[in-house]
Amino acid sequence: MPDFLDARHQRWLEVAEQLAPELVTLADHAGADGDSELAGAVREASKAAGVFAMTQPAAFGGTEAGALALCIVRDTLARHGVGHLGGVFGPSPGVLAQVGEPLRSRFLLPYLAGDLRGGFGFTEPSDAPRPTWARRDGDELVVNGQKSYVTGGAEADFINALVEVEGAGPAMVLIETNRGGVTLTQRFATLDGSHHAAFTFADVRLPATHVIGEAGRGMGRALAQISATRMAIAADCVGQCRFALQLVADTLAARAARHALEDHPNAVGTAPERITLGNMRIAAYAARSALYRTARLVDADENAVNEVMAAKSLATETLSRVCDDAIGLVGGTALIDGHPLADMLRRVRAMRLAEGPTEVLAANVSRGHLDLGLGRI
Repeated sequence: MPDFLDARHQRWLEVAEQLAPELVTLADHAGADGDSELAGAVREASKAAGVFAMTQPAAFGGTEAGALALCIVRDTLARHGVGHLGGVFGPSPGVLAQVGEPLRSRFLLPYLAGDLRGGFGFTEPSDAPRPTWARRDGDELVVNGQKSYVTGGAEADFINALVEVEGAGPAMVLIETNRGGVTLTQRFATLDGSHHAAFTFADVRLPATHVIGEAGRGMGRALAQISATRMAIAADCVGQCRFALQLVADTLAARAARHALEDHPNAVGTAPERITLGNMRIAAYAARSALYRTARLVDADENAVNEVMAAKSLATETLSRVCDDAIGLVGGTALIDGHPLADMLRRVRAMRLAEGPTEVLAANVSRGHLDLGLGRI
């Protein structure tokens, strides 16, 4: 929980509380151009507040905030219903962190500046005959395979893809989308409104320098980025839980004001409603506590892989239940397009799958304990 914060983290809480109402106003008055116009306005407001640079390295002018600071800001913005807006945070280096030349100058710097767009290719389609692979040919790699669910891939200038390099093992490889043999095969949107793409790679020739880091250690780089995304999802979910809880409390209060209860004229909510709301609050408290404890472990450089998976799983599943119960308490209006709970329901269903379905994360947590002896869960 955000208790006993030092001065630096308390300041981030204050910054987020000040930024949130501004973003709410921008969202309420979004123009006809929709998401692109809103994202631009959000980006400028976030930059002015110092939030945009939180995910960017200090060496490039960013704040490079830790896990706890990011949790505080994401939780707070989601509590106000604006955590999901595009443009709040700048591009983070992800798997390109600490990359050397020539990738640093040609891709990392323009990417952080917003001049290039990147995608992350981790997942193959279910019918792929084998994981994406590459063979060495002199000073080049020749890549073949498929990737799906590349978020933002349709607009990406390059994809950081997990590739099995023959004789070396898994590697993260930077593949420009305009190279010969790279084909964008599908664009699609998902239930939560995000956009993805699928690609095929047919004898794509790349300089060997496009291997990010060391071949054979690509899975570790990929999982580090996935772990950071899981923390972001979890923080957004616990904030949305608080948003839903406040919405329910306000709805019950307004309902009580309109129709005084016969048995308790001044009471807000019936006994069953109060029990449901109480259970929602208990579940949200547990998820939020797990998230903040995990953030502190990450900032302490502890091995928190299992805790991150548990926090993401607990947060997404809790929000799913909280959202469902909130809709039951608010009533049918919560299912109308544009209602915040209807939007939340769509987003959380996607988040339960993103970066590892709940069932897969549970199996991995068991593996961490039974096979590897890791984690404190």
